[in-house]
Amino acid sequence: MIRFLPIGPQILLAELPDLDATLALMDALLADPVPGIAEIVPAARTLMIRSAPGTPADGALAAKIRARQPAPGTAPAPRAADTVEIPVTYDGEDLDEVARHLGLTTTEVIAAHQAATWQVAFCGFAPGFAYMTGDDPRFDLPRRAAPRQAIPAGSVALAGRFCGIYPQASPGGWQLIGRTRLPMFDLTRDPAALLRPGMGVRFLEGEAKVHPVTVPPAPQAKGLRILQTTFPILVQDAGRARQAGQGVSASGALDLGALRRANRAVGNAPHAAALEITLGPVRLQAETALTLALAGAGQAVAAGHLVPPGAAFALDAGDELVIEAPARGMRSYLALRGGFALDPVLGSCARDTLADLGPAPLVAGDALGAAGTPAEATWPPEPQPDLPAAGETVTLPVVMGPRTDWFPPETVARFLAQDWLVTPQSSRVGIRLSGEPITRPDSTELPSEGTATGAIQVPHTGQPVLFLADHPLTGGYPVIATLHPSALDLAGQLPPGARIRFAALAPFAPLTPEPDDVS
Repeated sequence: MIRFLPIGPQILLAELPDLDATLALMDALLADPVPGIAEIVPAARTLMIRSAPGTPADGALAAKIRARQPAPGTAPAPRAADTVEIPVTYDGEDLDEVARHLGLTTTEVIAAHQAATWQVAFCGFAPGFAYMTGDDPRFDLPRRAAPRQAIPAGSVALAGRFCGIYPQASPGGWQLIGRTRLPMFDLTRDPAALLRPGMGVRFLEGEAKVHPVTVPPAPQAKGLRILQTTFPILVQDAGRARQAGQGVSASGALDLGALRRANRAVGNAPHAAALEITLGPVRLQAETALTLALAGAGQAVAAGHLVPPGAAFALDAGDELVIEAPARGMRSYLALRGGFALDPVLGSCARDTLADLGPAPLVAGDALGAAGTPAEATWPPEPQPDLPAAGETVTLPVVMGPRTDWFPPETVARFLAQDWLVTPQSSRVGIRLSGEPITRPDSTELPSEGTATGAIQVPHTGQPVLFLADHPLTGGYPVIATLHPSALDLAGQLPPGARIRFAALAPFAPLTPEPDDVS
């Protein structure tokens, strides 16, 4: 049995009975690809499927996916033969609790963990985090009742049917049994993720030998220097697509429209990297002659002269640029003609704040050189959309799903009927909202599944989180609705104190496969 749940115009969720059925369908889709599918994010019981531009994620696509589904009981194909050995020091804080739960001694737990053959089913949560399944059925453990706020990098942990290794320090609710020094994600490797879907893993007791790689500092070229900034300035472009196999989400500019307008104004490719400036004030100085443009929330004052919004302007060496805190909106995008001198990471210069990928945040005293990439003709200023201010209510359209039916109808109605306050705890990962809590009648845990930018996830507190560009690739709380892609730019400009009213584009309903041509 397969069920298709809506996420957005170009994303759907295929839900299957269990992990084996999920992996078997994944195998079938890789062996006989469905035209129009751009990316598949596997998880414990679901495949999040993103379609290519021009292909809607609708009943016709669902029918083609269903036509690839293997017969019930079909085992996943044999996975890749590569096996990685990982040395572990078994001193985890939860090792004794795991032993009690399994009815074993700690020595027996360690022996069983090493004797089992583990295999990477899928990746998610954070870059390099692999969900590994084992052949020992005893390893089926609940998450901790209270998640830890910080788990050290390299922690080896268990939850449900899975074993995982935290690639970096992060919160988490898995049971910790040990640690390894072997890096799970290292940008000096290709690919950066040590563990990838299909790989086998065996655990050994011992310490890993780590050989650090020294990367020489990049030469400093003359360009644009930051004299003052209230918040760190981030480099952003259109993001790094199709890296789900390494557990990496797209990231990228929160207001893609503003990024593109700024780039077009100076003749750059629309997706080129620019500076994402949060609020203000900001003061910068040109160290050489530069041509720039600012789009989004801020107002540029170049060498003492007010610049029309979105217009290209020139600075001579020594000239200053001032960007005051905007009265409306949150973020501004500063593009440099010919681009900034940056080294892409996994094909993008976007700074992913959750995954700690991309160019480091910029603070006062930092500078970026000019790349001098060939550019085209500059564009005249384009119309700037109206942006929200604190105290105002903005209506955002949503697609109901994929997990709307986890909530009673009256709770869904309350979610849509109230105004949600944007709190100061919001970030590029997500907008934390405050309002009358929306709760479920039970505390059933959702197996981890793919999450899209714009997903509105509801944790146990009942206070929703609207995921933005730096959200984790997978999540374990139900998503009651997903922002329509047309509203993502506006969401990225919502300041603390603004309010959101969500408007459903249609009632929730699973997608019904409607075959025309299932080829």
